[in-house]
Amino acid sequence: MKKIFYSPGEPSGIGVDLIIQLCLSNYWDNFKTPIICLGDKRLFEHRAKQLNKKIKITSIDDDKSAIKNKKGLLHIIEVAKCKSVISGKLNPANASYIIENLNFGIMQAQASKKNALVTGPISKKNIIDSGIKFSGHTEWIQAMTKSNDVLMLLSAKQLRVALVTTHIPLIKVAESITKKKVIAKAIILNEDLKSKLKVKAPRLVMLGLNPHAGEGGTIGSEESLILKPAAEYLRKVGINICDPISADTAFTQNMLKKTDAYLAMYHDQALPVLKALSFGEGINITLGVPIVRTSVDHGVALDIAGSGKASFSSLQNALNTAKSMI
Repeated sequence: MKKIFYSPGEPSGIGVDLIIQLCLSNYWDNFKTPIICLGDKRLFEHRAKQLNKKIKITSIDDDKSAIKNKKGLLHIIEVAKCKSVISGKLNPANASYIIENLNFGIMQAQASKKNALVTGPISKKNIIDSGIKFSGHTEWIQAMTKSNDVLMLLSAKQLRVALVTTHIPLIKVAESITKKKVIAKAIILNEDLKSKLKVKAPRLVMLGLNPHAGEGGTIGSEESLILKPAAEYLRKVGINICDPISADTAFTQNMLKKTDAYLAMYHDQALPVLKALSFGEGINITLGVPIVRTSVDHGVALDIAGSGKASFSSLQNALNTAKSMI
């Protein structure tokens, strides 16, 4: 039986709110793949009371339990105990709890191709402040699954964007981009679009690093020395990708219609476009690893945690995509 494991992420953020609110919607009854939430029962009870939501929370012993989704019923596996259940306030003492839930979810997704992992938002800083070396879900999943490479894909209705570099300072981006890396990321993107997201013949658009894609070398040489040779190689091995184009003209309506995914050079090159077009609805998909993992594409939103104001649109989309991928 297919199953989806949900790791809510930061306990003081809205990842907990979202699953409580969602399980009270009609969506929950209609979603036929069982959803198992990972976490401390006490946390969900406390947050439900704060949200003034009446739900039934049932602890199950293991992932082999036969369950089905029922409106108002939340099935959980208590992987670890949460140190603090207070919303809106980060507590580094909760870091190990977050990691234990995440690791359990990764292991379940590895155990069967019929399982998927969906993750809620985390605060990287809070985990780092606890003394754990952590740069993000994507990199952690790569290490846990012992994958050679990994690719972050952000997806929404109108576009998909993959990142050559992820959570690094802008000053380090140019030196991090190599022909080998660009080729490796593009190959993962092409292969997983076909195998995981069922895109038969992916059409990829490579973004230039510099303004105007270097403008013939007058505003930087990365395009001519690294990106264009990488694109030429990729086409030789059968991947449909263009030479690097300027990011400022890459997202016109005409380009969006004929592009299956963009390969961006750094985090803020393309994500502002995605979020401007579909804020609160985009999702994060981890490619290049042997598991199905999707995630919400927003932060912990401490300012509205426990208020009932959080939208679960992104979580719905993450669950729908995970279901389709398994």
